[in-house]
Amino acid sequence: MKTSRCCAVLAGLLLLPGIALAADFDGGQLSPLWGIPFAGLLLSIAVFPLLAPAFWHHHFGKISAAWTLAFFLPFTLTFGPAMAGSSLVHALVAEYIPFIILLTALFTVAGGIFIRGNLHGSPGLNTGLLLIGAVLASFMGTTGASMLMIRPLIRANDNRRHAAHIVVFFIFIVSNVGGSLTPLGDPPLFLGFLKGIDFFWTVKHIFPETLFLTGSLLVIFYLLDSWYYRKEGVLPVDPTPDTPRFGFDGVFNFWLLAGVAGLVLLSGFWKSSVVFDVYGTEVGLPGLVRDAGLVAITLLSLKMTADKVHKDNQFSWGPMAEVAKLFAGIFLTIIPVIAMLKAGLNGPFGAVVSAVTRPDGQPDPAMYFWATGLLSSFLDNAPTYLVFFNTAGGDAQTLMTTLAPTLAAISAGAVFMGANTYIGNAPNLMVKAIAEDRDIKMPSFFGYMAWSVAILIPLFIIMTFIWFK
Repeated sequence: MKTSRCCAVLAGLLLLPGIALAADFDGGQLSPLWGIPFAGLLLSIAVFPLLAPAFWHHHFGKISAAWTLAFFLPFTLTFGPAMAGSSLVHALVAEYIPFIILLTALFTVAGGIFIRGNLHGSPGLNTGLLLIGAVLASFMGTTGASMLMIRPLIRANDNRRHAAHIVVFFIFIVSNVGGSLTPLGDPPLFLGFLKGIDFFWTVKHIFPETLFLTGSLLVIFYLLDSWYYRKEGVLPVDPTPDTPRFGFDGVFNFWLLAGVAGLVLLSGFWKSSVVFDVYGTEVGLPGLVRDAGLVAITLLSLKMTADKVHKDNQFSWGPMAEVAKLFAGIFLTIIPVIAMLKAGLNGPFGAVVSAVTRPDGQPDPAMYFWATGLLSSFLDNAPTYLVFFNTAGGDAQTLMTTLAPTLAAISAGAVFMGANTYIGNAPNLMVKAIAEDRDIKMPSFFGYMAWSVAILIPLFIIMTFIWFK
């Protein structure tokens, strides 16, 4: 079935009567079998690029749409078109569309900044670029920092025989760990901010953990990159000779990045009673203003950025299109999985919820860290954060004070362990797609997990005994 037909079927649900019911439903009534389409999509992302790369490259959008239909058609027949349609609208309007609008804005604006200069990918320079990216991530988001820094890093190392490990550590450090200090850094923390968590709470409570993890990864990377550098040397000819003058082209895009950050902050601080009902999903005025502003910034960047800057950056829409199509399927097929998790002890995943509670009824920070983190590795880390935020009581004041160790564990698990897989955080896939677009042979889904298991998991174990015991 063609992608257009799949979309038409889904869109047709919106035209059915009775669609304006609430999107929420009792996940406790569901069988774990409803999670098969989501698991199938994840397995497709893992297996197809490895076994049938050409087929995947041309048809990943159709595969994503097929798994989405594999969930929505039975769901419609079982629970009725009203429930299916309202769930679809909620997933798209409340979650997916704002998510993609923000990613597109950051992708476009960062792609309009070209860092030129005499950059040569030595271990010292690469480590410095990763450190800069980590610092930027908490202030311009992991997506913005990733899109800004990945291109000059790849360009600096385009005469290296092996560069995949550089991109892997970039995903670890810049696309994930670096975004742990402010709500601007990563979507889970922004959701906590919207729930009432103070803006500077995370930097006060998980800064030591972030410093330890970032520092450890930078040291490991420097040692590993030095070994590769001594072993392989460099190619005799640099594919893109470096320019002698360091600087930035498309500087005005920095102001647009500040505008993106301002709009995101505004939507969190601005409280408005103006709410629009979109087939049962409430859409507030601050969110609409934010999204409209982000679209305007995207268009302004495209209009004002010189063609030469985009050409120098080798800017293309391929990576953004891949993320948009795959995450459309992820956001939709994840609906029953999140519902089953929200059902708590009474749901199919009740064992997960009970595992984070001690015999005396108090939350176990270590178990919250690992449960939030492991689920964030395979589910979207933003809704996973909310699930365990609510499991721990859901009261922001209590979580920031009495249960501060639990909230720190949830925050750290959601952000840090998003680096465990390519699908743990949206920038991971975007960076992978950009690297492969530049002919870097990236590890497969399971190959990347081998890196994360070997490097990240031991560090997480150490952190558990130091901070979350």
